Amino acid sequence: MLVAVAVAGLVAGVAGLSIAVVAHNRVNQVVDECGEMLRRQLQVASGSMDERALRDLAIVHYDALKEMSGHRSFSLALINAVGDGVVVSSINGRTETRTYAKAIQGGHAVEMLSPEENQVLRAARLGKGPVVSMDDPLADFGSGDRTPTARA
Repeated sequence: MLVAVAVAGLVAGVAGLSIAVVAHNRVNQVVDECGEMLRRQLQVASGSMDERALRDLAIVHYDALKEMSGHRSFSLALINAVGDGVVVSSINGRTETRTYAKAIQGGHAVEMLSPEENQVLRAARLGKGPVVSMDDPLADFGSGDRTPTARA
């Protein structure tokens, strides 16, 4: 009985340590990305750049439909220094293609974004473009939505 309790305590301790290491690494990543965002905002505040010019872009390719493979669909974010711009998505199937454009104001979407659109917007805001993947770990800025409208 005492051995079982000792083993359970050891397993719990190792699990806790593993969680702490993962949390520590994530915190370091978020701190680094926050520092990068602040540096980029200071550039805008200092007036050293035209805040209306497109500055940040990112594109992510993915398989939006099960019938298509090869990452033929994409989302593209084009953002200026103050966070205004657009996210353009193209969903490609075998027989048709659908294209959507969603406005971005102040770094936040006016409409609800898909996970791919949210990823590409975050990548552009962090200056991680031009090409990113859905597997790239990026800081989460929340849903990026201002209104609870349905995804087009």
